[in-house]
Amino acid sequence: MIDFKKITTAPDLTFDVMTCGGEHRPVVLLLHGFAESFHMWRPQMPALAAAGYRAVAPSQRGYSPGARPDTREPANYGFDHLMNDALSIAAACGGAPGRFHVVGHDWGGSIAWGIADRWPDRVASLIVLSRPHPNAFNRALAAPDGEQKRRSSHHWWFLEGDATARILADDVRWLRERLSANKMPEAAIAETIGVLGNPSTMEAALTWYRARGAIRSPIGAINVPTLFIWGNADDTVGRMAAEGTEEFVAAPYQFVELPAVGHFAVHQAPDRVTALLLAHLSAHPA
Repeated sequence: MIDFKKITTAPDLTFDVMTCGGEHRPVVLLLHGFAESFHMWRPQMPALAAAGYRAVAPSQRGYSPGARPDTREPANYGFDHLMNDALSIAAACGGAPGRFHVVGHDWGGSIAWGIADRWPDRVASLIVLSRPHPNAFNRALAAPDGEQKRRSSHHWWFLEGDATARILADDVRWLRERLSANKMPEAAIAETIGVLGNPSTMEAALTWYRARGAIRSPIGAINVPTLFIWGNADDTVGRMAAEGTEEFVAAPYQFVELPAVGHFAVHQAPDRVTALLLAHLSAHPA
């Protein structure tokens, strides 16, 4: 059974968090991306709990109404804040002083890479979906063929002042069409729009991009066991970035390519993703 909690990590930061599984179990921290919400992990959470884990899926900074600093100051949404939020939530759910597993998709994958780079002693294992290692991604963005830059073109216009209005226009048409084209089920699309389809949340979500800029900061080689899952129909991540990720992982590494699966593999192939998660977690206990 999935429980909904509110976790306060600072006087002005109260996060909505879904949990599943008893306390005092190894924590699996599940980090959502854009344009999504913590609801994306619902298919995986009961299976993780049944396997003996405590699944923890936070609605992250800006997505939770109680954790939405002033968006006029992009530094409030800087990458260090996003990583520290994740660590604090994991600790509040039983992930400290012991290690925990971290799973991230899209932006959540970027945060997961960063946590594994900076705090490898805290991370039992890393699982990332649809977000290559930042160094591999940057290299692909700079490639002469321009393919990855084209796939990531939205990262640039997300920095513009009218991005929120453009996305929300015509009943959030841009986002609805993107999610539908990536074969997200209609119920999941409605759930996502229910979280993001308002100016306050959308502006906060886009401020993540404005705080970072279009290019990710490089990080070091990853020294924790890593599983990277990529759907080869992903319209935002090309093969060069996906396959190049292996070069930047110094620990045991597994790359799984999902044929005909797009950017939102958790929705398009939930059973396959769940099986991959459980196998990786079992092979690398906390």
